[in-house]
Amino acid sequence: MKTNVGGIDKIARIVIGALLILLALTGTIGVWGWIGVVPLATGLLNTCPAYSLLGINTCKTK
Repeated sequence: MKTNVGGIDKIARIVIGALLILLALTGTIGVWGWIGVVPLATGLLNTCPAYSLLGINTCKTK
């Protein structure tokens, strides 16, 4: 897969994903918090399938 997530977008995805998972673990927001796995994974893997479909790239290319 091509890298299409970078910079601030990557950091935001990791932070938001981790926060949602933490809130789900503590029972604050219920099972819907497990959706945080998606932004966490896309941030860590530097690729987003939705971005590929839409032709978006936030990663600086050389």
